[in-house]
Amino acid sequence: MRILVLGGTHFVGRAVVEGALARGDEVTTLNRGRSRPAAAGVEAVIADRTDPDALRQALGDGEWDAVVDTWSGAPRVIRDSAALLAGRAGHYGYVSSRSVYRWPFPVGADEHAPLVDGDPEAYDEEDYAGAKRGGELAVLEAFGDRALLARAGLVIGPYENVGRLPWWLRRLQRGGRVLAPGEPSRPLQYIDARDMAAWMLTAAERGLGGAFNTVSRPGHTSMGELLETAVRVTGSDAELVWVSSELIEEAGVSPWLELPIWVPSDAEYGGMHDSDVSAAHEAGLTCRPVQETVADTWAWLQAEGDPRLRPDRPEVGLDPAKEKQVLDTLV
Repeated sequence: MRILVLGGTHFVGRAVVEGALARGDEVTTLNRGRSRPAAAGVEAVIADRTDPDALRQALGDGEWDAVVDTWSGAPRVIRDSAALLAGRAGHYGYVSSRSVYRWPFPVGADEHAPLVDGDPEAYDEEDYAGAKRGGELAVLEAFGDRALLARAGLVIGPYENVGRLPWWLRRLQRGGRVLAPGEPSRPLQYIDARDMAAWMLTAAERGLGGAFNTVSRPGHTSMGELLETAVRVTGSDAELVWVSSELIEEAGVSPWLELPIWVPSDAEYGGMHDSDVSAAHEAGLTCRPVQETVADTWAWLQAEGDPRLRPDRPEVGLDPAKEKQVLDTLV
């Protein structure tokens, strides 16, 4: 296929580019050219897509079989891109988010769960959930049933620039007693960026449209297996000290942000690791073992160093002094 990737240098976009090249696709990327250089074999188009005139000039009269868009900002930017490409591309895959569902996300919910409001004309990007929903509406407006909305949940793997799995790997590398949250058996639901990229490319080839919860099945792995794998992969002498969710709450430690990836299995957070993903898996989504994701992420960190984290996402990770304070109460 001829693939246009809007973005293509970070995390999911980079995984899409590498996956497409491995398939033998012809890849064009469009971005501002301010970060890492384009991969070998890619036609790199440099432009600021927030400027409609610059976008139009940069894309010229090009045509593509499919577009993959990883934008997380203002919906109006997606609307401009989708409108421009509607007659020049056969398929538009948008990396959306399960954040488009109203909070709290119900346990076991599928793609029919209630959605937040979104405005495809909006220039505002401060409300992440509303911006993602506005982006979905913008793509649907231009491409209709030729639009694929990949509603990712937790995305990890090599190139992660949010910092969740990298934080755990670096923390475990330091060794010592490590605050491990909740129960080791806590099921997790996530997606390796490379698996999402592969599925989106295959979906584009098939002309698959619609909205899909694009993560692993619930219980693909557990919090215990994830952290124990990370201990082995890093060669650390870390001791995992499992602390109940009740004690974590009492200590004022926040799930998800201070303890990345983990959330308690209560009514508020339970749906984040327990949603119905049967539609995506019936449409061909497959997820690699957690051991491969953790090992490859560690290898990437060792090879390229810690990434520059996204400025539009909150910083993750637990302060060492706060971690020690919690652990000391268990002695």
